[in-house]
Amino acid sequence: MRDLTALQASVGYHFQDESLLLHALTHPSFSNENGDPKEASNQRLEFLGDAVLELVSSLFLFQREPVLQEGVMTKLRASLVCEPTLAESARRLQLGDYIILGKGEGREGISQRDSVLSDTFEAVIGAIYLDGGMEPAQRFITEFVLSDIENKELYHDAKTMLQEYSSQNHRELRYALLTEEGPCHDRTYRIEVRLDEMVYGIGEGSSKKKAEQAAAYQALCRIKAETGNVFKIH
Repeated sequence: MRDLTALQASVGYHFQDESLLLHALTHPSFSNENGDPKEASNQRLEFLGDAVLELVSSLFLFQREPVLQEGVMTKLRASLVCEPTLAESARRLQLGDYIILGKGEGREGISQRDSVLSDTFEAVIGAIYLDGGMEPAQRFITEFVLSDIENKELYHDAKTMLQEYSSQNHRELRYALLTEEGPCHDRTYRIEVRLDEMVYGIGEGSSKKKAEQAAAYQALCRIKAETGNVFKIH
């Protein structure tokens, strides 16, 4: 079994059954390559982790003060648990270094893709829940997902917010495709967004729309840091 001591220290939880964590790190490409059944990959744990994440984030927003209306809570939750923000949380843990991939995918470096990182992150949540119950899973989600909410809440309507900002401030907004990689059934797009010819963000995603959204989010975070401009979900 791999030495997962450093990862468990980063996660802030020590597994009683380390095989659960190993299972959470096993990408379908590895189990397929070895002729293992589908349940040998992390997909079932990802399904469970997604449900735990939705419950914990919903409760967090429900208890937030001042009281938020249902529509705002829905949009905020979507921002907090979307693929790019979960991938960023996974990068904080250097989770990509631990993902167990098939040989071909390992060579292509897909362990750093947003989709792979976010799926694995959710699988880790599922593994923590099975190993220790709701309390450690909630602690983990609170620290790595529900922190920095002011920036993460920008994601849901990032393209719309950036369009409004560029119009109000008379700045030219333009998106450009940088790269398009992978087979037809598993494409990854990288797109940059410019304001007045200056690059403000670069995003990636499994579609051009998702990549543009991620790039817009990076641009909003930069604008907020530079100008103090506060963007709010409507």
